[in-house]
Amino acid sequence: MTLATVTKRSVKSPPRPARRGRPPTGQGAWFLVLPALLPILVLSVGPLLYGIALAFTDSQSGRTAPTQWVGTLNFQDLVHDTLFWDSFRIGLLWAVGVTVPQFLLALGLALLLNQDLKLRWPARALAIIPWAMPEVVVGIMWRLVYNPDAGILNETIRDLGLGDGRDWLSGLSTALPAVIVVGVWAGMPQTTVALLAGLQNTPRELHEAAAMDGAGAWRRFLSVTWPALRPVALAITALNLIWNFNSFALVYVLTNGGPGGRTRLPMLFAYEEAFRYGQFGYAAAMGCVLVAVISVLLAVFLAGRLKGGEDA
Repeated sequence: MTLATVTKRSVKSPPRPARRGRPPTGQGAWFLVLPALLPILVLSVGPLLYGIALAFTDSQSGRTAPTQWVGTLNFQDLVHDTLFWDSFRIGLLWAVGVTVPQFLLALGLALLLNQDLKLRWPARALAIIPWAMPEVVVGIMWRLVYNPDAGILNETIRDLGLGDGRDWLSGLSTALPAVIVVGVWAGMPQTTVALLAGLQNTPRELHEAAAMDGAGAWRRFLSVTWPALRPVALAITALNLIWNFNSFALVYVLTNGGPGGRTRLPMLFAYEEAFRYGQFGYAAAMGCVLVAVISVLLAVFLAGRLKGGEDA
């Protein structure tokens, strides 16, 4: 045995690196995505397609005759339905009336909670309590607040000597504003959380540099805070507008669309047509119109975001 052979056997070769698995492709990738995709198809896409198909039929509850295909007849009737367009107008008033104060109040609260204050963390926890409550519970609670006889609002008005109070949810002029107040209170926490997250991502060095340059609080907000917060603000405002336009449970519990249809939102109107009057096909046509409107709003918002990103 030569010295070269002994040396070759005594020197160990370095360990071979472990082989990494290839990323799944083709059928393997679809198999991994399927558990998340299947619930979406069954619970969202399937009902949506069924509702669109139902809108072109004369489907009704309790009908013994087979359902017939009527084409665009439901949509033609919908064009001339003044009650639906009144509910559409009320829905827009509700959505804007809730979204704008919701954003302004949430912005002020987020700026406050972003400061180095005592008991900041308990205050943040208390601020999201309305968000953690179901809409049905919120509606019942505020019905007690607005109660004309023993509600805390009217009791406070009487104690302050400002009058005898009124029936807030049954008055033609007060029902919608009263419901908007509840919508703002119930939806403000989620907007506050989103804006607070955006504020915390703003570098403090920028504020300190602006302060050293002599910029006041308002100037620092316009020059430093708002440019960093603007993408979050646009996103949460667009989502709030869509969510509020689609509101159902809160208004249903508070007023059930009354008095005189003053708080009948489009979703509530479609619900009544389907489950109170049994007009499933006509209600599905209403749903298709609402989906189309929401899709247009989303398209406009996404187009604006993409254009803003390209300009940046």
